Amino acid sequence: MQAAPVRATPIPTFTDALRAVEYLLMSSGQRTARRNAWTSVLEDRRRAKDRVEAQRVLEQTFTARP
Repeated sequence: MQAAPVRATPIPTFTDALRAVEYLLMSSGQRTARRNAWTSVLEDRRRAKDRVEAQRVLEQTFTARP
């Protein structure tokens, strides 16, 4: 007698579960708005990091002068 084939299905991640819940609870416009807002937050953080780095370089440049 031959055993039934076993199918390997990946276990969904926590992120996948959250996205599924988000999909069920929100309309597509709300999902898009949330993603756009998060993208803006990440971009603002990147610009702030760049600004701090530029300030550090400027301070080093002006304090290193003889």
